[in-house]
Amino acid sequence: MERRNFLKTAILGSIAGVAGLKSTRLLARNTSSREEAKQSGSFPDLVAVMGGEPEQLYARAIQEMGGMKRYIKPGMKVVVKPNIGWDKKPEFAACTNPGLVAAIVRDCLAAGASEVKVFDHTCDQWRGCYENSGIQEAVLQAGGKMVNAHEERDYRETDLPAGIRMKKAKIHEALLDCDAWINVPILKNHGGARMTICMKNYMGIVWDRRYIHSNDLQQCIADAATFAKRPVLNIVDAYRIMTQNGPKGRSLEDVQTPKALFMSSDIVAVDTAATQFFNQFSSMSIQDASHIVLAEKHKLGTTNLDKLNIKRIIL
Repeated sequence: MERRNFLKTAILGSIAGVAGLKSTRLLARNTSSREEAKQSGSFPDLVAVMGGEPEQLYARAIQEMGGMKRYIKPGMKVVVKPNIGWDKKPEFAACTNPGLVAAIVRDCLAAGASEVKVFDHTCDQWRGCYENSGIQEAVLQAGGKMVNAHEERDYRETDLPAGIRMKKAKIHEALLDCDAWINVPILKNHGGARMTICMKNYMGIVWDRRYIHSNDLQQCIADAATFAKRPVLNIVDAYRIMTQNGPKGRSLEDVQTPKALFMSSDIVAVDTAATQFFNQFSSMSIQDASHIVLAEKHKLGTTNLDKLNIKRIIL
């Protein structure tokens, strides 16, 4: 089977599988209900889109979810939190797609946000990560502001009363001071956590990652996600995905390009859906990435996708 055909088949099977669909005909019928949802005031719990460029995927998904003005109100201070952890170019799928990040920043400003800050507590040297990922340039051109996150003084200790292994964490001040934040990870394999998606992206808002890695990584990821200020949206960049040797990757052989995106306010559901999608390319279950199941025990969301209203779209 040709690579292009294999990817197309995998994507169709995955998005259909996430929602229990049996055919693309049913998928096509489901996507026609946007006006009905708008008229009734109801919106999907989760949107899965495939077949376009990052900006197109995002535009359709946020439209289905009711538009950015549903989440961001005039005057709000907003944080957009992508994965910028590695000094790698976009084609290596180590960091969130810069075009997607820019589209979100522009949309927040258009919705009336007074400011939009973007940061990550990087693993590689921060300047190289911000620049070579393409995110710094994209954010600045979109009207956002890049914020440093490499000094401990930029973090404040915060209680996590629902945490099991982690009861406190130093969290970046931009997140503590904002009115709303949007979580925008890239979908990747991870050698320790097995998957890095929305909950694992919390590692970039805390200071002491060494503690997390040495004290039951999976539970600490779930504990971090109990932070009281939850993201108003979780947007999973699956335009390119890293299927092996994550989280940094070694070469382009680690990358597939399914051209997809997932969006939900339910962090457990969106990580579950993205993991099922990833499983089409490389064997993975939510039991492998057990922080997803542990977060459900924290009542942060559901892994039972059958009970959700999921919109599947092929552009």
